[in-house]
Parts: sequence; C-alpha cells; structure tokens
Amino acid sequence: MTRENAQRTVLGDVEIIRVVEWRGPFAPARELVPTAGAETWKSNEDWLAPDHWDPEGDLAVMALQTWVLRSAGRTILVDTGVGNGRERPGSPQFHHWQGDFLGLLERAGVRPEDVDVVVNTHLHADHVGWNTRPADGTDGSGGTDGSGGSDGSDGSGTEWVPTFPHAQYLVPAADDAHFGPDNAYGGGLHQDDRLVYEDSVAPLHRAGRTLLWDGVHRIDEHLTLESAPGHTPGSAVLRLSSGGERAVFVGDLLHSPVQILDPAHNSCFCLDAAAASVSRRRILERAADERELVVPAHFGGSGTAEVRREGSGFRVRR
Repeated sequence: MTRENAQRTVLGDVEIIRVVEWRGPFAPARELVPTAGAETWKSNEDWLAPDHWDPEGDLAVMALQTWVLRSAGRTILVDTGVGNGRERPGSPQFHHWQGDFLGLLERAGVRPEDVDVVVNTHLHADHVGWNTRPADGTDGSGGTDGSGGSDGSDGSGTEWVPTFPHAQYLVPAADDAHFGPDNAYGGGLHQDDRLVYEDSVAPLHRAGRTLLWDGVHRIDEHLTLESAPGHTPGSAVLRLSSGGERAVFVGDLLHSPVQILDPAHNSCFCLDAAAASVSRRRILERAADERELVVPAHFGGSGTAEVRREGSGFRVRR
C-alpha cells in the first residue's frame, strides 16, 4: 500500500485537491474487467504499467481516493472512501478497514466542520464509508453481528452520525431506492449492501442531511451532477466547467483505462452491464468532443485522463 500527500490543481475558478488513502494492486486484471483479454493489457503495457497494471502479477492497480473541490466559496467532497471499522464480510479488502482518512483531509486543509457539500457518486461501500462516524467520537473500530438496528445503530450498538456536521449530502435517488430498506427495484440485496446502507446512508436521513436527486442537479455555477446509470441504478457523474476549462468526475464508470479503449468493457461490479456501457460511451464521447478532463474514482498515476476518439473507440492521450 502506498501512502501519498494531497495533490492540488486549479481549473478555472475551482481548486481541486486529490486525497489518496491508498494505492496499489487490487484485483486480478481479467476478473476486474472480464471482457478485456490478455492481449488488451499486454499490447498497452507501455502506458498501463506500472500506474494501472502490474504485469508480473497480472493485477489491476487502483487507488482509493477522494476529490476535494473548492468552488463558489464552498468546500465539496466527491465520495468518502471505505470508513473505519465497518462490517463488510463480503468484501475482505474493506472488512474492518482502518485508515487515516480524516487525518489526510486535515493535512490537506479540510476539517469535517468545513465541508459544505458531500457528493456520493453512487452508494457502493468504498464511496460512502466516511459519510458517518460513531457518535462517541471513536475511530469506528469494532464488530457487529450485521443484524442492524432501528435506533441509529448498525446492530453492534454503534450509533452513527454524519462525519461532516454542516454538509448537505447529495445522494442519487435511484440508488437510495435500490439499496434502501424498501428495495424498490426488487430482488434481494447482498448482506454488505444492507450494512453499507445501515451505517453510512440511513443515519444521514435520520439527521436530515440528505438531498435525493435524479436526472440533473446543479450545485453551483461551475458544478453539475448528471445521472449515468448502469454501474448502479443511480450512478452519477459530476461535470466541472469554469473559465473555459472542463472536467468530468465519472465515479465507477471507469475502473481501468482499458475501459476507455473499448467502452463495452464493464467492470465485474456493474449491476446493469448494458446500461453501464451506454453511459460510459456517452460520457467518453462528450469528454473527447468537449475536451473534458476525465477523473475516475480509482485511477492510479495522476488520477486523470485526457481522452480522444479513435475509430469506434477512444484512446488515452495522456
């Protein structure tokens, strides 16, 4: 695991701070992106390795990171990582995770009380974990039987409260319906999905800190959220446009640059493969045509990509 300092840049009138909690080999490359064959990785080794692929182990290299935006006088977080001490029995890499997320934010100049808006691009475990923290001020370590509680706890007696007490949390309505207790989309949820909702989303509702949105939601004159379903029903992208400069924070539409080469390549985590491919192509087409900097949730290296059209697909300019 590689620890990193925050990186800063400015696009127009928006300051962007990248806060990396960890980076390293994450999963077998062809399990992460099942339809991208060995030749896809090998023929692009010169630029995939070492930031996005470990050829020796055939492992995808990824990062767990949060993007902090300072825009129109406000501080905005894009996704909040895994969270400490959470019960995630179905995800061994996140089970009882212990990291220094709040310390990293503080060293980047961001205290919890400074945050005005939290954007959850979708409601998977590694994007919502630090939405909440224990009410007793501990780091969140400890266990649970996973049964859940109706008193604000996760079943272990831990009471979870918003980590960022003054923030409005922007949550995709379709994801809230899918992962919430009523599960409007039908079908059973995995145990981890229920646990994630109980400890990282439901407490926000109880505290009155959420805004559910769908379609398009304008945050300010520089930032706009747009639905991009497929990875999850409510997956979203965040568009930045300021001073003639553009970027698009795409969440988990992209886990690896090989998905840029062919947008039909879905990750193993996409719930609706067909819809995810459509959303991915649409977002990449616009990024290429409008020269938007593409900012995925988990890319290593610089964390960003410049995308250009190439035939029926795309290429990574840098």
